[in-house]
Amino acid sequence: MTIAVGDKLPAAKFKEKTADGPVEITTDQLFDGKKVVLFAVPGAFTPTCTLNHLPGYLENRDAILAKGVDDIAVVAVNDWHVMGAWAQQTGGTGKIHFLADWDGAFTKALGLELDLSAGGLGVRSKRYSMLVEDGVVKSLNIEESPGQATVSGAATMLEQL
Repeated sequence: MTIAVGDKLPAAKFKEKTADGPVEITTDQLFDGKKVVLFAVPGAFTPTCTLNHLPGYLENRDAILAKGVDDIAVVAVNDWHVMGAWAQQTGGTGKIHFLADWDGAFTKALGLELDLSAGGLGVRSKRYSMLVEDGVVKSLNIEESPGQATVSGAATMLEQL
């Protein structure tokens, strides 16, 4: 079953690269008592994710935070090394959280997994964005095609804030 507006996020653990190595971040740490924009990509370094989806959130970071959002995070079914390298290469380090859902547990718990094995990527996350307040989904924008970043982009999220 796919998560829906009004649902509480399932408990999960992510890994995030820091200067001191990987740090575990739980959904409680990230979302409890906070207003957070979370968006997901099928894969770090993939064309649509790197050229279309992520840049909008980095460029609009200050505008999003100015609307009362406490934090912004991107999640992908990748390991923390890849997510850390993606953050560094895109200039996103320290601006938003780059969360590794390394085994896809969070993605599967949301019901938002996507089998991209035909393209050589394996099971990944659907592309989506959501506004989460105190762990509860307030808005959810799921892309129909993994190669598009329109309804889940930063412009849509800004309109919903």
